[in-house]
Amino acid sequence: MRPYELTLAEAAEAVATRRLSPVELVDSSLERIARVEPHLSAFTTVTADLARDAARRAETEISGGTYRGPLHGTPAALKDLIDVAGTATTASSRVRTGHRAPTDSAVTARLVSAGAALVGKTHTHEFAYGLTTPQTANAWDPDRVAGGSSGGSAVAVATGAAAFALGTDTGGSIRVPAALNGVVGLKPTYGLVPRHGVTSLAWSLDHVGPLTRTVEDAALVLTALVGYDPRDPASVTAPAAVHRPGPDTDLTGLRVGVPVNYYFDHVDPDVEAAVRRAIGRLEELGARLVDVEIPMTRYIRATHWGLMVPEATAYHKRTLRAVPDLYGADVRVLLEAGELMTAGDYLRAQRARTLMGRAWQHMSESVDLIAAPTVPTTAVRSDRTSVTWGDGSEESVADAYVRLSAPANLTGVPALTVPVGLDSAGLPIGMQLMGRPFGEAVVLRAGHAYERTVAARGLAPERAA
Repeated sequence: MRPYELTLAEAAEAVATRRLSPVELVDSSLERIARVEPHLSAFTTVTADLARDAARRAETEISGGTYRGPLHGTPAALKDLIDVAGTATTASSRVRTGHRAPTDSAVTARLVSAGAALVGKTHTHEFAYGLTTPQTANAWDPDRVAGGSSGGSAVAVATGAAAFALGTDTGGSIRVPAALNGVVGLKPTYGLVPRHGVTSLAWSLDHVGPLTRTVEDAALVLTALVGYDPRDPASVTAPAAVHRPGPDTDLTGLRVGVPVNYYFDHVDPDVEAAVRRAIGRLEELGARLVDVEIPMTRYIRATHWGLMVPEATAYHKRTLRAVPDLYGADVRVLLEAGELMTAGDYLRAQRARTLMGRAWQHMSESVDLIAAPTVPTTAVRSDRTSVTWGDGSEESVADAYVRLSAPANLTGVPALTVPVGLDSAGLPIGMQLMGRPFGEAVVLRAGHAYERTVAARGLAPERAA
């Protein structure tokens, strides 16, 4: 097995026991980037010198008896909204041409402290305002969308270009591309991972989290990221430590909520079948399935847009007036639409979110987590703008991809996506596990237990890369 094919946990063990040099591991990732990047375009910047310097430093420290933990010397990629001192943060936009970050973001600093080696910055849908990341091709089929807005991070992980990556999630932007590229994506509880130094889309909905090949890897990365940071007004102190899931697959006593509405409405038959099989596997592992009704579904989309659109426009107010032509047409029209929304519209959305959060809290009293599809369909072809459902109705690609992921942003609950099979075209399908606030340990435990029964590795087939 080549070093880039190792999961983060496997690579960490090999590095810690000195069976694998961090330099060899990083070189393998950089060689992998050189191979797949011309076809998939996951990266805005490849930081080979930074990565090699970190790898050599890690090798020296480990040889001298200093081991910082499982991220020490492992290749990492960051979505190009996340600041790295002295490196461009372009947000995949012409608006940011020439911009270089003066300091590290909070999460970058924590990864550096953990000894990670940054191999590059990854493409996002411009300023994270979209669900396809049009610059980047899907790791399983380059003629299809990578998903967004953390599409570059998902493809980097799916191809082995990085052992793990960070993305951001405002309406599903970690989970959507993770599901479409067959990897694991975790949106933590709102405020658990600090966002200082991360370009914002909508401050009250933004989250930072990991994309990895396995659930165990996601837990390893999350452990390095959590913790209070006073520079982020939403930052909170984790009420409990995040633990690495163990080998036990017994889920006896776990109550898994299965939605009877919303989450299986207008879903591709292959997706529904795969997710229901995966839910059945959780039951075989000891979980008890409980029917749940998702509350206030008619208000989800309006509330999400009612918060995101004005918050995004407020963030871009100066540059939208100064250099409007530098924005892509799809992003510019959304930002301009935000100027038409009133304070009353925004306040009504805030009130609806509060009511929705209370309703979800009440629903969650009967279950420990909810299992559902991550996205209603797999990766569409890049030239598709809409999805047609069995009843003849049409839905835009962006609306389809955000529909099932947005509720976890509105409520702030942790949400994990894990691969659960392939559709008839051979494209990945994701199952979403949503827990209670700060219930990361529960969703990780369930996802890991499922994953161990299917021997997942999270790498795209070589034919696509």
